Amino acid sequence: MSGHSKFANIKHKKEKNDAAKGKIFTLIGREIAVAVKEGGPDPNNNFKLATVVAKAKANNMPNDTIERGIKKAAGDVGNVNYEYVTYEGYGPNGIAIIVDALTDNKNRTAANVRSAFTKGQGNVGTPGCVSFMFDRRGQIIIDKEECELEADDLMMMALDAGAEDFNEEEDSYEVLTDPDQFEDVRKTLEEGGIPMMSAEVTMIPQNYVELTDETAVKNLQKTLDLLDDDDDVQAVYHNWDE
Repeated sequence: MSGHSKFANIKHKKEKNDAAKGKIFTLIGREIAVAVKEGGPDPNNNFKLATVVAKAKANNMPNDTIERGIKKAAGDVGNVNYEYVTYEGYGPNGIAIIVDALTDNKNRTAANVRSAFTKGQGNVGTPGCVSFMFDRRGQIIIDKEECELEADDLMMMALDAGAEDFNEEEDSYEVLTDPDQFEDVRKTLEEGGIPMMSAEVTMIPQNYVELTDETAVKNLQKTLDLLDDDDDVQAVYHNWDE
């Protein structure tokens, strides 16, 4: 591994999310609605829904809230008008940024995303301009303090379930999978009683970029904060070495 503490980053995000849990639950609720509309209400037969449910559980959404969301979406399929849209661009010093949004008004979302990039001295690029620098992978983060299994046993459980890679860091374990194998691996770990800090299909940068200029760091943080505060934005991926 490169020494990046995935858990530290996840923990930081979760602490921030905890302060706005209502917003997080609302965003996941939208994802549930779209997933149900596209593939039906049964997670066993709807991979996208299963992935969203895993994300919901990792964010401590109660099971009854998840089930209510699925039932509501199943009875309200015709009224779901959200759609996914992805933006790619550059922050200061060429930092690559990908923004996933779920919106009912693409013009509004595009304007807000463009404004966030501009205010941070960056710019939105064309589709594909930075995504080639990332790999789409299933990623599961496990807090060492919460996991009773030894590292070797956990690694074997994950690899036997279909994981591609297992990494140990100072405070966490990282399990990486092919997106198509993510749900099988996640389910195996869940059934094995392994507590997961984060479980989702994500975009992982192939290389990280350091920023040493204080102004560039402030500008990039400004862009990331503005995107984080946007209700339409579901996820932001970047290759900044924080």
